[in-house]
Amino acid sequence: MLSDYIPIAIFVVVATGFAVFTLVFASLLHSEKYNKVKLEPYECGIEPITDARDRYSIRYYLVAMLFVIFDVETVFMFPWAVIFDKLLLFGLIEMVVFIFILVVGYYYAWQKGALEWA
Repeated sequence: MLSDYIPIAIFVVVATGFAVFTLVFASLLHSEKYNKVKLEPYECGIEPITDARDRYSIRYYLVAMLFVIFDVETVFMFPWAVIFDKLLLFGLIEMVVFIFILVVGYYYAWQKGALEWA
């Protein structure tokens, strides 16, 4: 019974050892010299113009939330597609209703201007 846990213990020891080795090795190699360029925030090679804590338009968050909502909803189609042959007509009707609700929500967001970058 206890021998069943040996692979798990080996995995934990190897993972912990790798993490500790990586941190120790990186601390031995890193440079202790700090200058103005190293202390600046990195923004894809572009010089930072404003403060990182500036306010963003609410439209950015709105589009991001709509993307997440519609993306997560479409994930529900995969299990349906896997067992489609077992669901038959009932499964088809349920998916048509589901997609109709998604399209109505998408149309509503589009009409409200939530998908425009302005």
